[in-house]
Amino acid sequence: MHHKTFVAVAVGLGLVGLSACGSGESTSSGDSKTVTLVSHDSWAVSKKVQRDFEKQSGYKLRVLEDGDAGQAVNKAILTKDHPQGDVFFGVDNTLLSRALDNGLFQPYAAKGLDKVGAAYQLDKDKHRVTPVDYGDICVNYDKAWFDKHKLAPPRTFADLAEPAYKDLLVTENAATSSPGLGFLLGSAAEYGDQGWPDYWKKLKANGVKVVDGWEQAYSQEFSGSTGGRKAGGDRPLVVSYASSPPAEVLYAKKRPGTAPTGVATGTCFRQIEFAGLLDNARNTKGGKAFIDFLVSKEFQEDMPLNMYVYPVAQGARIPAEFTEYGPAAEHPETMAPGKIAANRDQWVKSWTSLVLR
Repeated sequence: MHHKTFVAVAVGLGLVGLSACGSGESTSSGDSKTVTLVSHDSWAVSKKVQRDFEKQSGYKLRVLEDGDAGQAVNKAILTKDHPQGDVFFGVDNTLLSRALDNGLFQPYAAKGLDKVGAAYQLDKDKHRVTPVDYGDICVNYDKAWFDKHKLAPPRTFADLAEPAYKDLLVTENAATSSPGLGFLLGSAAEYGDQGWPDYWKKLKANGVKVVDGWEQAYSQEFSGSTGGRKAGGDRPLVVSYASSPPAEVLYAKKRPGTAPTGVATGTCFRQIEFAGLLDNARNTKGGKAFIDFLVSKEFQEDMPLNMYVYPVAQGARIPAEFTEYGPAAEHPETMAPGKIAANRDQWVKSWTSLVLR
């Protein structure tokens, strides 16, 4: 989710262009003792859990974080003949067909896949990708701003186009950002193939602001986030995640009793994230071990409070704080992968012409 750097929101970190984490200086190029993960910049894991993987598997983990999910997927496709690593994490259902159609992954059925819910296994016949987490892309609102202005926050897609919310919403570019694309797909699911352009015309007329990525939208433009307040953000509505409010609580210097931000529950789109063994990976054995680890109970239970997403493994415990401040949407918009594949690129082109020009 996230496609979604939740921890960066709370602690005010900036974008990571291309950085390496983990131990050692070795890369995946022929080093059988290192497994290299390529991801978007939302990747996070507890140090203890990473050490457990390294101890149990015998591999050192190296992580290359490469910007927003959309950017990371595009770069992985461009470098697929000579990949940067062994495993890619962070391709979601909005971009899955692009990765699969470009032959980014080789098949692998992970150990523990039988404990992953069937609804998340969108490539279950070929096993080119393994589901890891899910979350909901939703509009978040700044509670204090709406209280101060004695205005009820929006709840639905339709509300966002009302005059009362003029010049209040910031969203991400659907062509470059995973949450931006998810929000576009959510509006298409809500209004249909023919109706969504008219809806976006209304949003544009109502002053929606579009920025390149989630980090800028949430941590700079949004008035309700820790980073946004420091940056002087003046937009009290932002496209983010249903799980963003708990990040604001749990990473605050002084923990508030309630989340300072809320979720417009009628604007949510369900996002599922996957990992896959890169087609030309040098260390396929290590890559397979790491994918097994991603669906293990230990990692799945570690994930919510590190990446602020929900586990896909049945029986994985979800922290009480997480569910209290960021429950998953009860009725999120969804769209079949085949429909996304058939329409995404044309919809993004149409959206770009309609909204950005």
